[in-house]
Amino acid sequence: MTRSIDLNCDLGEGCPNDAELMQYISSVNIACGMHAGDRTTMLSTVELAIEYQVTIGAHPGYPDRENFGRFALDLSEKELFKTIEDQISELREICDQKGVILRHVKPHGALYNRSAADPNTAALIAECIKEIDSGLILFGLSESYSIKEAERIGLRTASEVFADRTYRSDRSLTPRSEPYALIQDSHSAAEQALDLVKYGLVRSTDALMLSVKAETICLHGDGPNAVEFAKTIRSALSNSGFAIKSFE
Repeated sequence: MTRSIDLNCDLGEGCPNDAELMQYISSVNIACGMHAGDRTTMLSTVELAIEYQVTIGAHPGYPDRENFGRFALDLSEKELFKTIEDQISELREICDQKGVILRHVKPHGALYNRSAADPNTAALIAECIKEIDSGLILFGLSESYSIKEAERIGLRTASEVFADRTYRSDRSLTPRSEPYALIQDSHSAAEQALDLVKYGLVRSTDALMLSVKAETICLHGDGPNAVEFAKTIRSALSNSGFAIKSFE
């Protein structure tokens, strides 16, 4: 039996290679205007996803374009709920206009990392998603509070792993502010992706082998070699017998 894995990518963030990346992925997370993008880019990215038959998800972040949503903001629970709700709802409206379904939600940057580490933030995000549409799937860091809190309230989840990021021993991602947070060459990223999907294992920065559940792999679209990484990782997975297919 052919095994399958979802490849997702964060797009609509103002990078010039969205169309080229779209051909290598099965799911797209579209920036919703707060950390990057606007209604025009949201629409054009939805249209690209339709053209390449890629499953569409929302990618809400902190309202902080200056820092690309990579620093946590001190928002009240009400403010955070509202900004997430507004972002998802705007993209959903665009999807409705184009006759396509919004399938999933993946928080961006600092919001993603905070949700992974903080059960209260994870619960708030999950409740917001469920209130909008209980059929939406939450993409969250594998083995984290993001997944646990969403599953606790009956929301469907996809456990996400990363081909191009390194891991700490607690299964969190190495912060971008630290050395060796990013995997710099595509072949090393492909090797990590294969270990994750074939064996459910990843090596931490202090050389521990960690078990993780891999249901979707993130490819970042904002790196200088994003297309090369996407092409190499997809090729490695395909050559190992994996069909690239959106998470269902």
